[in-house]
Amino acid sequence: MTQDELKQAVAKAAIDYVVDGEIIGVGTGSTANFFIDELGKIKHRIKGAVASSEATAERLRSHGITVFDLNEVETMPVYIDGADEINGSGAMIKGGGAALTREKIVASVAQKFVCIADGSKLVDVLGTFPLPVEVIPMSHAVVARKLAALGGEPRLRLNKNGDGKPLVTDNGCYIIDVLGLAIAAAANAPLEGRPSPIRPTSKTRSTTSSAWLPMASSRARVPMSACWERPKASRNWSSENLRFLRPR
Repeated sequence: MTQDELKQAVAKAAIDYVVDGEIIGVGTGSTANFFIDELGKIKHRIKGAVASSEATAERLRSHGITVFDLNEVETMPVYIDGADEINGSGAMIKGGGAALTREKIVASVAQKFVCIADGSKLVDVLGTFPLPVEVIPMSHAVVARKLAALGGEPRLRLNKNGDGKPLVTDNGCYIIDVLGLAIAAAANAPLEGRPSPIRPTSKTRSTTSSAWLPMASSRARVPMSACWERPKASRNWSSENLRFLRPR
């Protein structure tokens, strides 16, 4: 299978976790796009979706799916998104699609998070994929200096069109991609249903970024998806509720 075929396989598997008659949270990126295309085939079964980016909102609308503002939604049964890199313990890097902040906020409203990714995203140690850090424009230089002092190699993300200008996120912010990290472990804080940090390490130094989400993965080098469910009676994401999913 090609990588696109793998992405499509996990996107189809995620449809099983769409709740009829409800609003669905949808992530951003190439794998999420495959899921949106599959979601369009069953749009009559859902009330609509909350998008984690303007690009996702546009793609949802192109399929005739109603897009809700997050402020209109108190809770959602599920949020479905991809990942840029995952380790075997469930920590992951997100932000390659420049939507990391909105992705975490939308995910925090969902009772269940389903992560869809092909086996190429699975690693033993996070950090080969540069760690994205979203910053307000006026702070990018000072944040970059601090990240460098902590052992990282910060690079301001530029537009793909080659104009040399910084990429601007949907929030009007910049993104610093941090290279040269070997992310050993997530922060030892409880996995609560809200935006949470990871603690990357480079040699003996460490820093905290905003690029971690309470998700999970499987070690098998095959198409995979994973679900981390927050019980309705609790605000916490519990490892006891981790389940590994497989495409049929």
